[in-house]
Amino acid sequence: MSAIEAKNISKVFSKTEFNWRNLFKSKKVETTAVNKLNITIEEGEFVGFLGPNGAGKTTFLKILSGIIHPSSGEAKVLGFTPWERDYKYLGQMAIVMGQKNQLWWDLPAIDSFNLLKEIYAIPTEVYKKNLDEIVEILDMKPLLTKALRNMSLGERMKCELAASFLHSPKIIFLDEPTIGLDVISSHAIRKFLKKINEEKKTTMILTSHYMGDIEALCKRVVIINKGQKIYDGGLAELKNKYAPEKKIEIFLDNLEAKEKFAKLDCKNKKLVENNGIIRVQKEDLAQVIEQVFAVFPVENISITDPDTEEVIGKIFQK
Repeated sequence: MSAIEAKNISKVFSKTEFNWRNLFKSKKVETTAVNKLNITIEEGEFVGFLGPNGAGKTTFLKILSGIIHPSSGEAKVLGFTPWERDYKYLGQMAIVMGQKNQLWWDLPAIDSFNLLKEIYAIPTEVYKKNLDEIVEILDMKPLLTKALRNMSLGERMKCELAASFLHSPKIIFLDEPTIGLDVISSHAIRKFLKKINEEKKTTMILTSHYMGDIEALCKRVVIINKGQKIYDGGLAELKNKYAPEKKIEIFLDNLEAKEKFAKLDCKNKKLVENNGIIRVQKEDLAQVIEQVFAVFPVENISITDPDTEEVIGKIFQK
């Protein structure tokens, strides 16, 4: 059974704008946040949702989690209509929003966890097992007795994630869970999410502006812009479709090497500090590589695909 089936989901927000010169005159302004979005996600998938600010990502996650109603369309998540907010559904899902806290600000983390145990009616054995496992993976034992208000952003996000997984949800919506975090905290959270997804087959949807999150965790990505889906497929296929080229990077350790690079017969090349960068279509790669290897040592050369962030940028420009 599919974990998520959404058909023609739309969400239109409306507001009234007043004419302050004449308060009796006003007009209704409508903004379409999600526009006839269709998506199916299988159980155990880890799907990345990408799009610029205002694309509709968060709105769509709020609809699937039951926080808001769509203007039209239908959806089934774990067999439930999410905005009906059936307790059986709410007990099987979780949502983490990187810019909002769900834990109690003045309480130690363990008190919030114990309260959630009662709210979700988690059996004591399951609760203890899940908590111990999460604390170990995220290395957060010192945080249990610390009040949320005394924690750093990275520490708070660890606790927010821990709270969301205590009741063993079958599906979790992650909206910018690593926003503002340092490299170490981001790495720990990615490791945790990957382990839970692989071992417990928890279905996950992740929105993030950090391409590192997407590349580390998601094999499938959905790109939306202005509320509409413009791509749904594999990350590798995305690069092949929208950036059918390779990037050759050469470390130029002296002036002579830079002069040699300038003489290369390549159309799309540029010098960035001590690195010479050449972009070449895949069908021309062999010819260009032969020329580069004839001039520069192998250890100074790397050949890679374009960065995912760069590919996404090209899509939005189009």
